[in-house]
Amino acid sequence: MNTPSLSRRDFIIRSSAVAAVAMLPSALSAAQKSAASRWPVGCFNRPWTKWSYDQALDGIKAAGYQWTGLLSATKTDPLIGSAATPEYLAALKQKIASRGLKANMGALRPKTDAPLADAIKDLRKQLENAHTLGLKYALTFGVNKPEQYAQYYKIMADAAAFAQERGINVVLKPHGGGSGASEEILRSMKEVGHPNFKIWYDAGNIIFYTGKDPVAELESIAQHVTGFCAKDCPKQRGEVMIQFGEGKVDFAGVFKKLKAAGFNGPIMVESCRVGATPDETTANARANRLFLEKVLASV
Repeated sequence: MNTPSLSRRDFIIRSSAVAAVAMLPSALSAAQKSAASRWPVGCFNRPWTKWSYDQALDGIKAAGYQWTGLLSATKTDPLIGSAATPEYLAALKQKIASRGLKANMGALRPKTDAPLADAIKDLRKQLENAHTLGLKYALTFGVNKPEQYAQYYKIMADAAAFAQERGINVVLKPHGGGSGASEEILRSMKEVGHPNFKIWYDAGNIIFYTGKDPVAELESIAQHVTGFCAKDCPKQRGEVMIQFGEGKVDFAGVFKKLKAAGFNGPIMVESCRVGATPDETTANARANRLFLEKVLASV
C-alpha cells in the first residue's frame, strides 16, 4: 500500500510541532533565569565557616551565585564588625570583586549590654564599614532577652536614621525572642519607629524558633519585607543546615505571598548541608540555588 505524501501544509504543521517540543527544555531554563533575574538569588558565607573566607567566596562563585552577603563573622574575619580596620575592609572588598561577586548585605551586632552611648557609637562604626564596602542592607537579628528590648529599640532607631543618610537599609531577620514571628516583628518595628527599618524574612527561622506557619505569619508583615533569607527547617528547634525540600518550608507558598505584596528581592541562601569538604558544600549550595530557581519559575 502506498503511503500518501505530505502536503506542504501538513509538513509545515508537523515541523513546527517538532521544533516547539525541541525548544521546551531551553524555554524552561529561560523561565528559571527570568525568575532568578526578577528576584536576585545570592548566597551567604555561613555554609563555609569551617574553612577560610577565601574558600567561602570560591564556593559561592562556583555554585553559580553572583551576589553574596556578609553574614557569619569569624575570629579572622570580622566582616563589617567594629573591629574591622580600613586595611581589612579594602582587602575584603578586593577579594569579593576579584571573583566577580557583588556583596549586598552585612550583619550588624549591636552591643545591647553596653552603655547606650557606647552601643550607638559601636553600631555606627559597623554601618560606616558597610558603607565603605558599598552594601545596600545592614541586617539585625533582634535580641532574645526582654530586659534588653528597650535599649535595642533605641540603638536601632539611631542606626536606621544614620544608615538612611548613607543609602543603607536596616532590616530585621526573624530570630526568636524580640523578632520571633509577626507579632514580635511588628512590635519591634513600632518601637523603633523609623521608616528605614524593614524586614528580611526567614521562613526557616519562623519554624525553628516558634513552630508557626511561615506562610500564615506573612499575612500581616509581607508589605514590609525587602529581602528573604532562604533556609529550610523540619520542626521547631530542628536542623537548618539541610537541603531545601527536606524541611517544612513551603517555598512556593511563601514566594506567592511575597509576590502579591510587591516583593522584588533579593533572596539570599543561608543554609545547605555542610559537607566534609568545601567542594561538597559547594555542590549542596548549588543544588539549593537550582531548587529555588525551579520554584521561582512556577510562582
